Amino acid sequence: MEPEAENVTYEEDYITNSRGLKLFTCSWLPRDRERKALIFFCHGYGMECSITMRSTAVRLVNAGYAVYGIDYEGHGKSDGLTAFINSFDDLVDDCSAHFTSISERRENKEKMRFLMGESMGGAVALLLHRKTPEFWDGAVLVAPMCKIAEDAKPPPLVINILTKLTNIIPTWKIIPTPSIIDLAFKVPEVRKQVRENKYCYKGRPRLKTGYECLRISLELEQRLNEFSMGKKTKSQINP
Repeated sequence: MEPEAENVTYEEDYITNSRGLKLFTCSWLPRDRERKALIFFCHGYGMECSITMRSTAVRLVNAGYAVYGIDYEGHGKSDGLTAFINSFDDLVDDCSAHFTSISERRENKEKMRFLMGESMGGAVALLLHRKTPEFWDGAVLVAPMCKIAEDAKPPPLVINILTKLTNIIPTWKIIPTPSIIDLAFKVPEVRKQVRENKYCYKGRPRLKTGYECLRISLELEQRLNEFSMGKKTKSQINP
């Protein structure tokens, strides 16, 4: 066991969502130590929790926090068509149900609750907060998917065509995009680790997945003024 993980208890489990799919969940917990607060990971598109988030989770646990993750439907070790998001709302509901059940455990009821989301996971975190704003004490958002650069925003005609095709061939991998790994990870060592991780998706986005991400990005961009989280920053949840 690596030295920094000696005081960490790692656990894995599966839950069944409302649609009958088994979703992989994991947790990193302080060993023989009171947990300061709860942190819930929302991973990015095509990613997973147990491997890619491990080093971050261990650092947070060594600082006294309990950390929990879940692989979305179609991601990582969870059931579902690989990298297919039929409904972003379903994805958010799955996370909400799991995170709420953990928070309601006896040992966690009095603990503060924070979300941590990266890229698409940042959008998930924002939507989770909007769903039950009084439930969350704050969030850490890393490059959240909540706005499309003007020079990258598709024109209305393209969006209209995309919407129509989505109803016909939703699972097709026909969206031409640069490598998600190259865009999301700048450190060569990290890129290598992600490419070698068999649970991370490396192919082209499926049509419905791309449409759902576009839909949510546009919606969040237009409604960002509705979000008002607790003023907790990254520095405040680190020692």
